[in-house]
Amino acid sequence: MVARRMFIIISVLVVLLAQVSGCSKSEPEAVDAQAADASSLAVTIKGETFNLELALDNDTRIQGLSDRAEIAEDGGMLFVFPEEERRAFVMRRCLVPIDLAYLDAQGVVIWMHAMQIEPDPDAPDNQLKLYNSHHPTRFAIELREGSLRRLGLHQGDQIELPLEDLKGRAR
Repeated sequence: MVARRMFIIISVLVVLLAQVSGCSKSEPEAVDAQAADASSLAVTIKGETFNLELALDNDTRIQGLSDRAEIAEDGGMLFVFPEEERRAFVMRRCLVPIDLAYLDAQGVVIWMHAMQIEPDPDAPDNQLKLYNSHHPTRFAIELREGSLRRLGLHQGDQIELPLEDLKGRAR
């Protein structure tokens, strides 16, 4: 009974939050379709749509795609940072290789990596390989291994995102 009430309360809160953070009319239509789900976003990259989980706070950014046995062909994660600065990712507890694209504050690809599984993914962060952005970055996208090459994504390519909405939601 208590679990059912908690489920209903959480469901109502999720719906209310989705309505409050709804997209404006000037944003891409693919984003409007995702307004009801505040934890993911449909993002089109080179004509292919990916349903990206949103990492909007430190806890979700640190967790990232760690502990995942697989990444869906159309899945991945969009990391949103409150400020634009140089960053470095590691493959902490990652069970599958991951493609990484760093984006600046305008959604332009500034650097990319094909990140490989660590020999000891449970090693302390200071012993893991760093995948640097090399330039200030506000967003990062992680996709299934080989996706960036298959898509033909390059530095300087623009990825359409609801920039202001995402920047406002980053914590």
